Amino acid sequence: MKKLLEKVASYSIEYLSSLKERRVGPSEEDLKLLEKLDLPLKDESTDPEQIIKLLNEVGSKATMGIAGGRFFGFVIGGALPVTVAASWLNTAWDQNAGLFVGSPIGTALEEVCLKWLLDIFNLPKESAGAFVTGATMANFTSLAAARNYLLMKQGWDVESNGLFNAPPINVIVGEEAHATLFRALGLVGFGRKRVITIPVDSHGKMKVDKLPKIIGPSIFCVQAGNVNTGSFDPIKKICETVKKDDVWIHVDCAYGLWASVTKSKKYLTEGIELADSWATDAHKWLNVPYDSGLAFVRHSESLRSALSLTAPYLPMGEHREPSQFVPELSRRSRGVEIWAALYSLGRKGLAEMIERTCRHAKRFAEGLSNAGYKILNDVVVNQVLVSFGDAETTNKIISEIQKDGTCWCGGTIWQGKTAMRISVSSWATTEEDVERSLEAIIRIANKYA
Repeated sequence: MKKLLEKVASYSIEYLSSLKERRVGPSEEDLKLLEKLDLPLKDESTDPEQIIKLLNEVGSKATMGIAGGRFFGFVIGGALPVTVAASWLNTAWDQNAGLFVGSPIGTALEEVCLKWLLDIFNLPKESAGAFVTGATMANFTSLAAARNYLLMKQGWDVESNGLFNAPPINVIVGEEAHATLFRALGLVGFGRKRVITIPVDSHGKMKVDKLPKIIGPSIFCVQAGNVNTGSFDPIKKICETVKKDDVWIHVDCAYGLWASVTKSKKYLTEGIELADSWATDAHKWLNVPYDSGLAFVRHSESLRSALSLTAPYLPMGEHREPSQFVPELSRRSRGVEIWAALYSLGRKGLAEMIERTCRHAKRFAEGLSNAGYKILNDVVVNQVLVSFGDAETTNKIISEIQKDGTCWCGGTIWQGKTAMRISVSSWATTEEDVERSLEAIIRIANKYA
């Protein structure tokens, strides 16, 4: 075991050290190597060192360089060094963090992290929290609590009786709500299309003057951080306008919630504490390893009643039992890496990391605009949308940038316009990475635009 883990450590260090100079996306030759892993399953055992050697030789080359500083796709952060180390230790511990008795350390760190997170986000101190896989499950968890809260007020026990013949609940969303929110709505039983949709403005923000008159139990979903533009719905105004006893306000803030920890961007989340639930990711702007999402719910008992489970063999102690607030029983201990990241960065370090990535995004927008290319959005946080002309030209340039390997950016279609999306989310991105990437993007764009 010792020799095997030392070998893995050396491979990992070698891989991480190579990210500064290696291409970000794998080459066609690297992808071809994946065929070496398509082996027949043997009857006999295979030496573990041989397996790890093969995984390193093939797998490391076929990775996307997400852990480096020049990956700008999908609002994905890297993993802070301390969180990589904590993750290794967490894996060695091999904890099942469903119950305190199954993982005292896992439960204790979730309790500490929950206090820290509610404090830095300035959310209601009585809120419950759930450590889940990502924003999809964070949205699902929050909406399950909302469903229980609203139906219980109508005298309907949805956990016992389901949704058949249950009192109706309105669901209101913005026109540019994220796809994962619709997936969560489907999973929780509300349906992906049975929603009232609010128009958005030219930045992707919900139009307050188009808010409907809300009659009856309703879930109102707002967005903090449009996945394309980075814009924030006018959260405070919406909360003040629609908040009633039978209206639950949910905020999908997969990455945007982290803006609240900074002085310069905090204004974007003004009024967010007035909502009832919030969904975010830690593997985005907090830069912990995958997977790591967070849900916060003001009404603790609603979350517990929606997701709790009991069995004679499952002991419930005095500590917060994680399994009572999440969809899973068996689960990894995600609080370990979150605790390590927050303790390592501190308040100032966390705020500086968020602000630094926003400055990098501004520099991308400035450089591309000066080169003659159109920036489609107001760069309020870490998202940049750039058009290189018509759809065909823009898509060609995106493809060539990805093939070049200097950096990696993805494409999107936003309000009918084809664009390249640059998302600066990684702690590892430096000014040098930005300038190197800008040079490559402009060099390639100039060939085709």
